[in-house]
Amino acid sequence: MTARAADRARYDRATAHLDAPLAIVDLDAFDANADDMLRRAGGKPIRVASKSVRCRALLERVLAKDGFAGIMSFTLAESLWLARSGFDDVLLAYPSADRAAFAELTSDPKLAAAVTVMIDDPAQLRLIDESRAGGREVVRVCLELDTSLRLFGGRVRVGARRSPLHSPAQVADMARAVARRPGFEVVGIMAYEGHVAGVGDSVPGRPLRSRAVRLMQATARKELAERRAAVVRAVRAVVPGLRFVNGGGTGSVQFTAAEECVTEIGAGSGLYVPRLFDNYTSFDGRPAALFAQPVVRRPGVGVVTVLGGGYPASGVAGKDRLPVPYLPEGLRYDPQEGPGEVQTPLLGSPADDLLLGDKVWFRHAKAGELCERFDALHLVRGDRVTDTVPTYRGEGHTFL
Repeated sequence: MTARAADRARYDRATAHLDAPLAIVDLDAFDANADDMLRRAGGKPIRVASKSVRCRALLERVLAKDGFAGIMSFTLAESLWLARSGFDDVLLAYPSADRAAFAELTSDPKLAAAVTVMIDDPAQLRLIDESRAGGREVVRVCLELDTSLRLFGGRVRVGARRSPLHSPAQVADMARAVARRPGFEVVGIMAYEGHVAGVGDSVPGRPLRSRAVRLMQATARKELAERRAAVVRAVRAVVPGLRFVNGGGTGSVQFTAAEECVTEIGAGSGLYVPRLFDNYTSFDGRPAALFAQPVVRRPGVGVVTVLGGGYPASGVAGKDRLPVPYLPEGLRYDPQEGPGEVQTPLLGSPADDLLLGDKVWFRHAKAGELCERFDALHLVRGDRVTDTVPTYRGEGHTFL
C-alpha cells in the first residue's frame, strides 16, 4: 500500500460516521509542517498569516508552539475580531478603507494596543483621521515596501503590484510623514516577496520554465536583501525605536530569515500545504487540509460523479487554480466539464471501485480559501476525528 493509499484508508475510517461534503485537517501533518517552518526560520519568530488558516482554533494551536508569535491578518474587521478574541499582536497586512472599523480602533485602548495597520500612502493617514469619530488612541502603523524586481531601467517588473514605496528614500519619507502627524506611530516595516515565496520553482514537465524561475528568484533575493537592509537603515534614522521588520512567506522562509535586518517571518500556507506549494525545491511539506465529496452517480465504466467540488482559488484563472482529486489516486477531471458547481464527473480506472456514498478526497489550490466553503474542520489524528472546530465561516464571519 502506498503512503497516499494509507492516508485514504485513515481518512475514510476517521470520517466513516460523517457524510460528505466535509473538510479535514490532518493534525500530524499540520504539526509536522509547523515544525518544518520553524526549522527553516532558524530561530526567528514566524507571524502566522490568518488568511491561510481562517480557523481560530488552529491559529491558537500553532501560536502555542514556541517560535510562532503574532498574527498577520487580512482585513481590519477581522483584526478587531481577533483582538477581541484574545490575540494581542495582530498585524493587518493590507491597507484598509473601513471607516467604521477605524472608528472602533481609535476609540478602544485595548484594540489600539493589539492591532497594527498597514499604510503606504499619506492619504491613508487622512482617511484614518477622518474616521476617528472622536477616538483619540494612537494608531500603530507598519510601512509596506514594494519588493518587486525591476530590470532594464524599470521596463520589466517581476512581482505583485502592492506598495508604491520602492526605494529607501520613499519609505523614509513615508516614515517622516507619519512622524509629523499626531496620533500615529511607526512600529514596523513589511516586505512580502511573493515572486519568491509564492512561485514554485520545480514545475513538472517544464524544466526550462523551472530553471528560469530559479534564476529569477536568485536575482530577486539578492537585490531585495540589499534594498531591504538599506530601507531599514533609512527608516531607523527617522524611527530609532522601530519594533519589527517582517518579510518572507512559506516558500522563502529560510532565505528571508538569513537576512540580518529581518526580525520576523510571515507565513501560513505551509501549515496546510495546498497544491500550489507542491512544486518547490526549498521545502517538502505534507498535505494537511483536504475536502471530501460524495459519489452520487456512476454514469458508466471508468466514470463517477461527485457532488459539487468547483472551488477555484483566487489569482490568474488557469488549471493550477483548481482543486485536484487526490484520493484515490488516478482520478482526473473530464476535460469537457472540469470541477462543477453542483456535480463533477471524474474519470479513471479507480472510479470502477467506488460505490455511491464513497468519499473522493480533494486538495484545494490555495490554503485558507478552502475554509470559505466549509463551516467546520474535522481534526484527524491517526484514524480518528479528535475534534470538530468552526472556520471563520462557521463563526458567522466572511471578511472578504
